[in-house]
Amino acid sequence: MSKSLEEVHQSVATQNKTSVFRKILAFFGPAYLVSVGYMDPGNWATDIAGGSQFGYALLWVLLMSNIMALLLQSFSARLGIVTQRDLAQASRETYSRFINYILYFLAEIAIAACDLAEVLGMAIGINLLFDIPLLEGVLITVLDTFLLLFLINKGIRKIEAFIIALVMVIGVSFIFEMIFAQPETGKVLYGLIPSMPSEAALYIAIGIIGATVMPHNLYLHSSLVQTRKFDRSVAGIKQALKYNFIDSTIALNLAFFVNAAILILAAATFYKNGMFNVAEIQDAHQFLQPILGTKWAPILFAVALIAAGQSSTITGTLAGQIVMEGYLNLRIQPWVRRIITRLLAIVPAVIVISIFGESVTGKLLILSQVILSLQLGFAIIPLIHFVSDKSKMKGFHISRPTQIAGWIVALIIVSLNAKLVFEEIKGWLETSENPIILWLTVVPLAIGFLILLLFIVFKPFISKSKIDIENHSPHSLKLKFSKTAVSSKKNIAVAVDFSHADEIALNSAFELGGLEAKYTLIHIVETVGAMMYGEKIDDHETLIDEKLLEEYKVLLESKGLKVVTQLGFGKPTVMLPKLINKGHYDLLVMGTHGHTGFKDLVFGTTVNKLRHKIAIPLLIVKK
Repeated sequence: MSKSLEEVHQSVATQNKTSVFRKILAFFGPAYLVSVGYMDPGNWATDIAGGSQFGYALLWVLLMSNIMALLLQSFSARLGIVTQRDLAQASRETYSRFINYILYFLAEIAIAACDLAEVLGMAIGINLLFDIPLLEGVLITVLDTFLLLFLINKGIRKIEAFIIALVMVIGVSFIFEMIFAQPETGKVLYGLIPSMPSEAALYIAIGIIGATVMPHNLYLHSSLVQTRKFDRSVAGIKQALKYNFIDSTIALNLAFFVNAAILILAAATFYKNGMFNVAEIQDAHQFLQPILGTKWAPILFAVALIAAGQSSTITGTLAGQIVMEGYLNLRIQPWVRRIITRLLAIVPAVIVISIFGESVTGKLLILSQVILSLQLGFAIIPLIHFVSDKSKMKGFHISRPTQIAGWIVALIIVSLNAKLVFEEIKGWLETSENPIILWLTVVPLAIGFLILLLFIVFKPFISKSKIDIENHSPHSLKLKFSKTAVSSKKNIAVAVDFSHADEIALNSAFELGGLEAKYTLIHIVETVGAMMYGEKIDDHETLIDEKLLEEYKVLLESKGLKVVTQLGFGKPTVMLPKLINKGHYDLLVMGTHGHTGFKDLVFGTTVNKLRHKIAIPLLIVKK
């Protein structure tokens, strides 16, 4: 299994910092990328709807959601720091292939729903600020694909700096909005006391929870913390856990401030003036100037909305990559992944806006957040199991009181979702002209997901998972050797990737060099983490790759061959030429996976770019 976000894995060094402040600063960053998911345009829709319909009454839901989020994100960070696996990788090692496919499908739905909210939010912001039609604004959002690709090539610190700058834009905008709105402090405090005004408020409340505690953020955080390279001793891991918790606390409280500010703004303007039906972001923008009496209120509102959409779309794409690589062990080109994710959001948005018009965007945003909430149980429950597992967490498992708190959070979320699903299906059955279709489709599907949820809850109590080296390699290193010959090639490099192509490449090298040659086995770690952080990365994937290389070496030395190994980090098309040109080799041998054309576009190609950059012969062995 590859490293999580291999391009940037362990690319930020936290060691040898001269002061506590510099050490804390080195760890700061991942939680800010996570926090933008807690203030994306989907949150705006639910917060505006909650504030306009129920005033300050649902502020406590935001506070509760923030506390839940902090607890769950701390679990996610702990999993990544201790096990050097993200949540998707840990799930892949624990559950069967069938269960993992279902969990992957649900995670992709959650990411698509999240991206739908970001597409609509950015399009609305562009529409409000520049008066560009909403449909055209949705199509413009495709362009941010290239922004992400540009940033990820600059390193994780550049991405973090860009996101933090956008968060600051959002925060400053809402500080001014609060000054303009002048909310009633007493009612704000009263809104922090739990209450549920009506059944309609429950739907909005679940949407708020879904918009705040987002499933893709749990996958994202468990990966992003692995971008830090730190001392893997007990003291080093404890320090990393502490600083990441501080990072999460600050970042998520900033997100809470933004969400609370949106709800308070809606309550202090719309609810106060009897405008209870303002649920559309466009309506909120339109009424701000006449109610608050300043043109800056709607301008800052639109600017903050664009910043929220742009920042959260970047993190959503990274989460998509983590989920795909973790569950399926499938890595495709970043731009392909980005376009697929964006199209999954754009297509439904374009269809709905074309058919029903721009007035339904608010309802679409809230629906996307409810869908997110419905996926939460399938991410939260495995996460709690993983961080409670003593063997998996190597002594850094969470305490019993923390486990209880985690299960209470899971119970609250799953119970609210179960009630929502039951009420919705009941309503459909009562109003449908042909309920038999629902009994044959929707009802069995709901029962199936309930069974899956129960399976995920109780499975770890029944059987423990076994983590084996075979999980990380597509074969068991049972190489077959052909006869060796003698050749003038005395220093041969062989590029290996732990696939079946290695057997053919190695045998071809041995036929050329025989027992007299020296063989250097080169493997390039090409995860997001490795590309961003280079050799400073120290994640689970790197450890596995090192172990596999060492197994290759031991196996080949037992055959009487002279073998050394070398690990590189980053893009193979960049790192392989550097290592080859530096190593004074006579020949480079590498196998191919046999894909051409469209598959080259999707999975990338190394050979064509490599052969122009090296000064020695290159032997390509076809599988």
